Amino acid sequence: MNETMICAVGNVATQPVYRELANGPSARFRLAVTARYWDREKSAWTDGHTNFFTVWANRQLATNASSSLAVGDPVVVQGRLKVRTDLREGQNWTSADIDAVAIGHDLARGTAAFRRAGRSETATTSPPQPEPNWETPTPEAADPADPADSPAPVTGQRPEPAAVA
Repeated sequence: MNETMICAVGNVATQPVYRELANGPSARFRLAVTARYWDREKSAWTDGHTNFFTVWANRQLATNASSSLAVGDPVVVQGRLKVRTDLREGQNWTSADIDAVAIGHDLARGTAAFRRAGRSETATTSPPQPEPNWETPTPEAADPADPADSPAPVTGQRPEPAAVA
């Protein structure tokens, strides 16, 4: 499947609009992405051109985005880029939309407190699986003639680095 996946870093420009639709929740907001560059003549950072994207989120992402984002929040958005051109009132209009896969606060510009969303009661959960022991090689991968392939005892601590002569 050929899609244009992008990652955009910018600020929430409009309050997210949340809607309950027939096929599940949906939310949208505008994202402002401004290029910044170092201006040698002024010896200062300067804002460049600002691009605006309409970000669309669906299902649980829509619910979480609408309750977590506010105007001005620095965010990182990953998703599918969709550029559309229409004719409105005799003029050509071009819009750039992002069908979001992931949205998060930009921690390079601030802090965030993460809270897990409550799970729905109808969701079926599988029983917890034990964590695999990554230190023990699988039997088919180990060579019995090679002592290096024998599993090391698992102590719960990191192994000491070997001394270099």
